[in-house]
Amino acid sequence: MDTRRLYLLLELSRLGSMREVAEVHRLTTSTVSQQIAALAKETGAQLIEPDGRRVRLTPAGLRLADHAVTILAAVDAARLDLDPDAEPAGTLRVGGFATGIRASLLPVVAALAKTHPKVNVVVHEYEPVEAFALLADDDLDLALTYDYDLAPASPSAVLETVPLWSTPWGLGIPAGGPREVTAYADMPWIVNSRNTADENAVRTLASLAGFVPQIAHQIDSLDLVEDLIVEGYGVGLLPAHRQVREGVQVVPLTDPGVVMTAYAVTRRGRATWPPLKLVLDRLTPRTRTVPPLPVR
Repeated sequence: MDTRRLYLLLELSRLGSMREVAEVHRLTTSTVSQQIAALAKETGAQLIEPDGRRVRLTPAGLRLADHAVTILAAVDAARLDLDPDAEPAGTLRVGGFATGIRASLLPVVAALAKTHPKVNVVVHEYEPVEAFALLADDDLDLALTYDYDLAPASPSAVLETVPLWSTPWGLGIPAGGPREVTAYADMPWIVNSRNTADENAVRTLASLAGFVPQIAHQIDSLDLVEDLIVEGYGVGLLPAHRQVREGVQVVPLTDPGVVMTAYAVTRRGRATWPPLKLVLDRLTPRTRTVPPLPVR
């Protein structure tokens, strides 16, 4: 059904005359008549009937005109929503890892609440593998993900990534413990439970040091990783920049080092949607220096 014809029908119901519709919209009366006739053919219903020297809408035409109000309003709302130059408005679904949300997203969301109150950001915590799948299924608009240089991610070809910031990671050990990776060849290691990147990085690091790591614990919370380290249950990778609890130290890693990079990930072709573009523009830093990270 051609929405332009619906609009002319709505105008006919309002103005009551094909001649007046034609004059207002700078058309010929014949053109208006032909468009209404074509609409009647599309709907399979008689929409107008003679009324002396004029025409009037039939009951079916009046009902369709009522529907046209809702249909045309929805079309206008869709055009506005998809217009890259429109004022950002709508619900933006964001999923990502906890540190990325806390360090990169929450400051942006707090600012948007004041500057763009029509943008509603809904946040869920996901590890990268989970977020990639949700983006590919169009169940997320934006994901904050990460990988390590020793274990690069491989997102789907339908996704595009923008690097946000990078930060070195080190080896989290009990305070005062040996600083060499090889000293922990016989110790349990702690990795992430919902993403394979940590384990892949640990296995690569251990392989280069000449041993196979004993992967014992799978923990998402960095705070809980620190608790396990203090209690002697194992060692694992921790951000070098993060303030750790008493009893834990983070040893810098070199030859090789371990660097984590955070990314903003979207479906290809979606980045011009105004709410998403607004958040992406504010997320993307001028430098790739890691932002100040909250301490818990």
